[in-house]
Amino acid sequence: MTNWEIERVVHFDFGREDPCVDGLVHFGFHDRAGKHYALAHQKHFMGLLGDDGRLRWTVAAHQVLAGVPNISAELRFPMYVDSLPDETLVVSSFADSRLYRIDPQEMKAELFFDGSTAGVRDAGNCVVDDQGYVWLNEVTGCRIWKIDNHGKAVLTLGDGEPGFQVGVTDFDSVRFNWIYDMRRGPEGNLYVLDSRNFAVRMIEIGASRVYTIAGTGRAGYAGDGGDPRRASFGSDPSARFDGPISLSLDEDGKIYIGDRCNHVVRMVDREAGVILTIAGDAGNTSEEANNPNERDPLALRLPKISSMEYFGRRLFVPTDLTVDGGDLIVLKKL
Repeated sequence: MTNWEIERVVHFDFGREDPCVDGLVHFGFHDRAGKHYALAHQKHFMGLLGDDGRLRWTVAAHQVLAGVPNISAELRFPMYVDSLPDETLVVSSFADSRLYRIDPQEMKAELFFDGSTAGVRDAGNCVVDDQGYVWLNEVTGCRIWKIDNHGKAVLTLGDGEPGFQVGVTDFDSVRFNWIYDMRRGPEGNLYVLDSRNFAVRMIEIGASRVYTIAGTGRAGYAGDGGDPRRASFGSDPSARFDGPISLSLDEDGKIYIGDRCNHVVRMVDREAGVILTIAGDAGNTSEEANNPNERDPLALRLPKISSMEYFGRRLFVPTDLTVDGGDLIVLKKL
């Protein structure tokens, strides 16, 4: 079983013009080549971090930081970035449901897929599979789109109506209920956080099937130490974002779930067939900043987890403490 320790606790002031603090960003993703990107949702830009932790370039409608080159694109709440086979990037824009292709070499951007005209409601993640197709999840629209290299939609999973299947289902009949996160697994399949179904689903691309990996479809905080398919995840019906909100996977296929409403991080070990809580204290809902000297992952305050990422034997766990600031917890795998 995997053990974890806290490597760093970094506090962020969301009012800062520059999103970088000590070489880290509150929200960010690494691509397959190890390049690290910052996504500033509220400030509507993304950028590449250099080895010194400073921005090398940005993508935004207007210049972001003096002296930092900017690629012009009308990003509105950028959500995710991934690499295409030709080494360009694709980034999703949540507020207008658009995907942009970014060419850092040419310092150009172009509209890749206009989800607003296709009827996409709230573009989530844009995940590139091993064949170079882009998969896009609708958050509130309950659908997943497969898009080819020319920006043409070639497949849609779900009919836009919320629903759930506990076991295995095919592409034609599958339904979801508010999809907050989607990631590529190390074996090439896609993993979907089916949030208002309080479940994790796996899209087996080659077989055109969808499996329920964790969750029963009902809310709660149960199942640790047992079969993930019998586990439950937290709910807050009064919240704008109800249910688990963040998902990531490591090189061994272990799944990490930001169980937002239970204030914890859960780990699904599929090889062992168990789910465990690895960080956070479900009983502590305080919005105070975490102690930077804290070293017990189970003592952390994680009131609003979002946009986790696993990379390089580390799990990056951002949490919004208030509208003005948040913490980034860096957990290191032992």
